[in-house]
Amino acid sequence: MAIKGAQQTITATVTQWEGVEAHPHRFGGTEYRIGQREVGHIHGDTMIDIPFPTKIRHELVEAGRAEAHHILPDSGWISFYIRHPDDVQRAIDLFRLSYDLAMKQKSRARG
Repeated sequence: MAIKGAQQTITATVTQWEGVEAHPHRFGGTEYRIGQREVGHIHGDTMIDIPFPTKIRHELVEAGRAEAHHILPDSGWISFYIRHPDDVQRAIDLFRLSYDLAMKQKSRARG
């Protein structure tokens, strides 16, 4: 069951973070990027997919915070289904984790 307005709420929040832009995703939905790096994407009001280092993906799945990616379960990607109103904030929290990791990596690359 979709949570009406979830994508709108998530997009409004995530695009407020420094450097994040929303773009159409190649498989539908909206992709959030910092430059060329994808922070994750959302498919309507129902599901998000986010790339993480494999170790972090494993920790998130083990903790029950996300599921292995619905198509690429052995990758670093996670899927998270938005089924309840509280899941909107949980999805935002997962995007924030991805964003923070991307910004940390970007900062290290600058030296």
